[in-house]
Amino acid sequence: MNGKHFDAFRDTVERRLMRHPVVVDNAYTAWFAEGPVSLDHLRRFTVQFSVFSNQFLLAALNRVINADTLEAARESKEILLNELGVVYNDRGKAGARAAGSDPAFVAATGTVDGGTFRFQAAHFEWLLRFGTALGLGFADMGKRRHGDPDTLFFCDELFRLYGSADYNEAMGASFAVENWAAAGFWKELIRGLERIKAEQVPALPLGFFTWHDQLEENHREHVWHELRACYDSPRFNDEAFIAAGVTMLDAVKTFWDGLHRMRTRPSGRETAAA
Repeated sequence: MNGKHFDAFRDTVERRLMRHPVVVDNAYTAWFAEGPVSLDHLRRFTVQFSVFSNQFLLAALNRVINADTLEAARESKEILLNELGVVYNDRGKAGARAAGSDPAFVAATGTVDGGTFRFQAAHFEWLLRFGTALGLGFADMGKRRHGDPDTLFFCDELFRLYGSADYNEAMGASFAVENWAAAGFWKELIRGLERIKAEQVPALPLGFFTWHDQLEENHREHVWHELRACYDSPRFNDEAFIAAGVTMLDAVKTFWDGLHRMRTRPSGRETAAA
């Protein structure tokens, strides 16, 4: 496959995936960044985000199990084990940074090979600390029973596509998720959360969100290199890849749209602030 064909495919990816509405026009996170977010809504957001974060472990494990090569299995383990609490061993950083568990200090690059496991470094525990500042506890977060239908649909599609045994489905979904994550939604959430911290909850820890934003900044430059490697695989099918990516992004949009509807749904103290 030559460069000319790849350029044409890249144009298709730009049009179908990079310009998907959830990537370029996420109404919920745009509102979250600028609008008045009540603490009641913030708690509800936190619960739904915790369900997605915790249920992602199933999709990540499924991706390890269904990996088609040893290299792919190891790459998938990097994600899964870091999620579970193995801090990246970034040999270019000071040892104290790599050995800690606070997201404000642990490395966002490196490898889990030789990394240190810390219970407190699990991403869900970072999010749990965030929820604790809002009055939420372990029993309130992360379980499937806590998820709204839109959240659970997103989680199920992640499991089905991101963890698929079909090469093109898995790669298309993975590419789509990476581009969504790198598109700036973390920054919009952080902007809103910084305002809430300054005005309402001074003890609100933001490390879960700022660490993931840093992680995606590090990943951004690798996206097109990874796409080219995928394109050059003899098993690659461009139509199947794009279809899986679009379906995955549609599911991501369902999640955010569910949160957007939630903020206008009457619920005790919460008001429909526009």
